This record gives sequence, structure tokens and C-alpha cells, in this order.
Amino acid sequence: MRYLPLTDSDRQAMLATIGAASIDDLFVDVPAEARLAGTIPNLPDHASEMAVERHMAALARKNLSAGEAPFFLGAGAYKHHVPASVDHLIQRGEFLTAYTPYQPEIAQGTLQVLFEFQTQVARLLGCDVANASMYDGSTACWEAIVMARRITKRGKALLSSGLHPHYVSVAQTMAKFTGDDLAYETPELDSKTDSQKLIAAIDKDTSCVVVQYPDILGRIEDLTALADAAHAAGALLVAVVTEPVALGAIKAPGAMGADIVVGEGQSIGVGLQFGGPYLGLFACKQKYVRQMPGRLCGETVDAAGKRGFVLTLSTREQHIRREKATSNICTNSGLCALAFSIHMTLLGEKGLRALASLNHAMAVEAADRLAALPGVTLMNDSFFNEFTLVLPKDARDVVRRLADRGVLGGVSLGRLFPTAPQIGNGLVVAVTETVTAEDIDIFAKALEEELA
Repeated sequence: MRYLPLTDSDRQAMLATIGAASIDDLFVDVPAEARLAGTIPNLPDHASEMAVERHMAALARKNLSAGEAPFFLGAGAYKHHVPASVDHLIQRGEFLTAYTPYQPEIAQGTLQVLFEFQTQVARLLGCDVANASMYDGSTACWEAIVMARRITKRGKALLSSGLHPHYVSVAQTMAKFTGDDLAYETPELDSKTDSQKLIAAIDKDTSCVVVQYPDILGRIEDLTALADAAHAAGALLVAVVTEPVALGAIKAPGAMGADIVVGEGQSIGVGLQFGGPYLGLFACKQKYVRQMPGRLCGETVDAAGKRGFVLTLSTREQHIRREKATSNICTNSGLCALAFSIHMTLLGEKGLRALASLNHAMAVEAADRLAALPGVTLMNDSFFNEFTLVLPKDARDVVRRLADRGVLGGVSLGRLFPTAPQIGNGLVVAVTETVTAEDIDIFAKALEEELA
């Protein structure tokens, strides 16, 4: 329903009904010093609809959008090509069923696609079972930490320095309310990860070790030794994947012993979307399924023996015994999960592997070209489609000047870690299949000039 302003007569009728002489009478309980007298400072008076549209359009023109410039931003949100067929198919009537699928008889479209989504995510992450999605990668990461606490009855989590700082921030915020002890240090500009430090820090109080794969600096490491060390101490290994396309080229975390694998599904089917909504992925080993947050769709048969789908496991919202719920999250990113599932289906296994191969090849080409510039060093020994460059000056300033030249040239570590100036010269560069050889050439020339 569109919003239409009330007329003066409407307002008078409403005030008369409740026995108030004026709108001011509705605020008599608010102290006078807390009320606004006159207009709001620095805010213009009301304008016509047409004038507001013109103003907003002028503001929008000041933005440099992802599709208008050479684009090398990543660090947890990636620009991939999403086929037009994805947007077309998610609008089909079969999927436009109940948003909340508690009544399976009228929500088969929603339930079936979530069932297929779970299968795809479980196979992609290398786990036995996956849920029907979470809100986003950062909250999925936190849910994995508290799930590990429920399983191990311990309250100390070791967070890798390679974990995305925004994910760390979410976990630290939530831990203030739960009392979890989170051990974390900012990363160093080093090609080696902190896995040996993490192994040495595991003790009898450790519930889980949380590691990103590939990590925030683009580094990739076999997780087997870390998983073995965690398991030997009775702890769990939680792996975080922010770039699921990488799993078309590198081994799945679950195949290396990770107990819980979570991540961000934005790369597949969803697009950048100005920062959201995004798609949390969550999968685990079969033995932990009843401690998994969110909801789980399952396959069954109806009274006539026909195949059908229902919510098999679900949390909180539809249960009175809330204190026994596994999570405060009681829904899922259904539309984004649908887009993910359709894009994954269109790709297939061969298509995903081909897409991953193309990403890696373009990233290698860019890394070689950029590392050849005077004063620039490639930090990584290995990477997928994202790597870290060490510049001879603060990367934040360089990124700003590149943007002024129409090049979105990566994410500075100074922006990600504002309290760690010792790594401020680091620049995280992401290269996907949307990047062309011409884009790399423009970026390299602009960067060389800015560093001269």
C-alpha cells in the first residue's frame, strides 16, 4: 500500500476521537528541553516529490559504481557476473509462495528450493549437512562459535588473525552478552598464516579455532594439521569462506577436517547489491546437526505417497520453550538463497570449476603485472583471486587518489585495520572474471603514477 499523507480534516478527526486538542498534546509527557523548537538545523524544509527526485538523482551521480570503473575491490564482497536468467527465474510463480514456510501444503516451491540449496551448500563446503541459510557470513560465523560452545561446554574461542575484521567485530560485540572469551590478534604482512600460533594456543578451555579460507590477505593453507590439533584437545575447527567461488578450485574445508563451515554466499547469484541483503552459509558434520542454528528443510511423502518437503528442524519462533532453542535467528535469506541455488544450477560442477579457473588466471595476470611496479611487493606465496600488495606508502591515500582517477584499486589494510598502522601499506586486490586485460593495464599505469 502506498503512503499517502493525511489531510487536515483527517488529523482533526483523529485528534477528536482520542480527546486531544492538538498534536502538541500528544507530547506533553516529553520534557520541554527534550523537544525540538523550530526546524532541524542543517536540514532543508520539505520539498515537492519532483524536487526530491532531482536532488537524489544528483547525489547518485556523485557515486562511482562498480560497473563504471576498473574494479578490484574484494575483502568479503566480490563482483561476479550474474546471468540475467537468475533474476528472471527467481520471479517465477513456483517460487513466489509463502515467505515463512510453516504450512508446507502452500509452500512447496520455497521448501523445495531450500532443500536443493542445502544440498549444494553441503557439497560445496565439504560437509554432511547444511541449513537453509543465515542472514550473512559474519553472523553465521558468530553462530558457529556459540554452537561450538554448546557442543564442547567450553567458552574460549581462538580467532585467526586472518579472519575478516568485520567478522571479528561482530563476534566481539555478541560475546559481550554471552561472556565468551575470544582470543584475537591483528595480522602481520607475512606470507605465512598464524596456524602454528593457533595450534600452540589450543588448551583444555578452547571450544573452537576459527580460521578463514582463503583468509583476509588472500592466503591459502591446508587446514588438516589445525583440525587434528583442535580435535586432539577436544575442540572444534570452524572454517569461514567469504569467497565460495574459490571452492571450485581448492579443497573444501570439510574435506580437511573442519567441523563447522560457514561463509558468505554473495558471490554466487546475489551480486554486490550496495552492501546487502547478503547470504549466510552454514554447514557441519552430521553428528552436530541438532545443535545447528537456523532451519533445515527435509524431504518426505504426503498422504498419497507423493514426494514433498517440510521444515525438519527449526528454531525459536514456532516454539514456546525458547530457552532451549539453538539460536535467536529464526529465519533465513530465502530470496538470496534462491538466487544462489539457481546460479549454481546454471553453472553446474564443470561451470563452477571453469569460473574458478578463470578467476585465478586473471588474478595471476594482475599480480604479476602489479608486482613488477617499482616499490611494489607481492606478499602472497599462494592465492585464489585475491592477494595482498605491499606499497611503499600508506595504501589508504593511494586508494583515494586512484578513485579520483576512476579506478577502484583494492581495499587498504588501513581501512580494514585502522588501529594497526604497522600494516597500513598493505593493499588487498581482488580480481574476478569481470576484470579485463584493459582494466589491469589501466590499474597498473595509474598505480605506477601514484607511487612515482
